[in-house]
Amino acid sequence: MPTDRDLLSGAYDAFNARDIAAALAVMHPDVDWPNGMEGGRIHGRDGVRDYWTRQWSVIDPHVEPRRFETDESGRLIVDVHQVIRDRAGTVIADQMVLHVYVVQDGLIRSMEIRKS
Repeated sequence: MPTDRDLLSGAYDAFNARDIAAALAVMHPDVDWPNGMEGGRIHGRDGVRDYWTRQWSVIDPHVEPRRFETDESGRLIVDVHQVIRDRAGTVIADQMVLHVYVVQDGLIRSMEIRKS
């Protein structure tokens, strides 16, 4: 049985490959997701699909998990190296961020982005 770390690693791989179907398959149907580009929150797989489609038409993000740990409440904390390029390939951000996940019944239930 895959671990939560395996689940998240696969989700990062799918995101970076722009494989929306594979990334959404590991999310709860009512996933609560941050809108890091426009602000606010996205709810549900369809909302995340629409958000990523808009995002990828404007920027080219790549996220590489570097470290996984679990906090005292059971949330998974991932140190992520994030590189964002504009559509011409120019780097507009190269930084470390924290992604905080709640995994429920083997699916991503929510995620938040924090500064590292």
